[in-house]
This record gives sequence, C-alpha cells and structure tokens, in this order.
Amino acid sequence: MSLSERIEHVKTRIADVCRQTGRSQESIHVIAVTKYVSLDTTREVLDLGLAHIGENRWQDVKPKWEALHERGTWHFLGHLQTNKVKDVIGKFTYIHSLDRMSLAKELDKQAAGRGIKVNCFIQVNVSGEETKYGLSPAQLFDFATEVSLLPNLHITGLMTMAPYELEAEETRPVFRGLRELRDELNERHIFPYEVMDLSMGMSGDFEVAIEEGATWVRLGTILVGKELN
Repeated sequence: MSLSERIEHVKTRIADVCRQTGRSQESIHVIAVTKYVSLDTTREVLDLGLAHIGENRWQDVKPKWEALHERGTWHFLGHLQTNKVKDVIGKFTYIHSLDRMSLAKELDKQAAGRGIKVNCFIQVNVSGEETKYGLSPAQLFDFATEVSLLPNLHITGLMTMAPYELEAEETRPVFRGLRELRDELNERHIFPYEVMDLSMGMSGDFEVAIEEGATWVRLGTILVGKELN
C-alpha cells in the first residue's frame, strides 16, 4: 500500500474501534513514528495531514527536525539520557519517557533556563520486562510526588509499552493496568490538575490499547512503513 492508503487504513481501524467502544475519534491522537523512514517520507507524512511526529534518538532525528520542525508537533519517545536533555529541550513538545528523578531534575533545570514548561509522560513498566525502561507500578506514586515539586514540568499522562511478542489480546492487562494507575494517580490528587493522557499502543496492538483508554497511539511500520536500518 502507498503511504496515503496506509494512513486511511489505520484511520478506518481506529474509527471501527471508536464505534464499538463509544469513544470519540477526536479523543485518539496518532503519533507517526518516523524513526525508520527518511526525511522525504517524514515530509510526506506531514503533507498528508498527520500532525504528530515521534522519534527516539536526537542524533537520528536532527536533520529531520532541522528541516521540518516548523511543521507539526514533535514527540520524543525513546530513552532520554540526562546529558542529551540540552539537545531535545524546547524542540519536542512532549517527552514520553520520564522514568527517573535525575532526568526529571535536569528537564526542570533546562526548562527553567529557557522559561518554558515541558510536557512529560511518566513511563511505567507495567509488564515488568527487564528489557524495558520505566518505573515499576509500585514506584509510581512516590516518584509522582517528587516530580510534583518541580515547577517547570507538566505531567500530561502515563506511558507504557506492552511486550512485543504477545498477541494483541494478550496485551490487554498491560494497558488496563496503566489506565488503573492513571486513575489512582488522580484519586490521590498528587498533582494540582488532572492527569489525562495515556500513551500506549503500537502497530500490533493499538486497537486493544484504544479499547482500554489510550489517548495517544504510537504507530510506525503499519502507518509509515520502514525504509532505514
């Protein structure tokens, strides 16, 4: 399929899930994960009306960002090393991988120096896989309490990744677990605002994630294809 056909195919699948679950399509935001495609394809993604671009590594996204940053909204999805914060701060509207206090403090410090607030998702390793980054569910609330004291961070939501090898339906407990953590976070009133968003669901499991409350889905191969190694 062409890029435009893949985009329409994904939109149709999202519309079907929303119809089945009674959710509004406007409540689901698609991030086009462009880390495996070229600058030209990333430009075409934007030309075709996808407004949100997701990337994992600054050294890889740098030429794309320099050429296209005035278009769309940019999301940093990958593990962020503390010494790389200076490179991404102010360039990405959302950081999806806040997972430790050293990173939170550096983001807060760099944001203060620029007079901005940074929108962050706290990454939670709901599945407990050793190969994945993120806080354990048991660590979330103490971590959130510490983060709430950092004035230049705004916690937009929670993020998780389900195990890749699972069938889509088998990912449901992971996504449901993140939603329940988000709800408990709000019940505890740790932040002086409601934490709304759930960044969860990728090419193989996004429909289940939407059924369980995802507001941001991160779609790579199924949406934009794969060109680069």
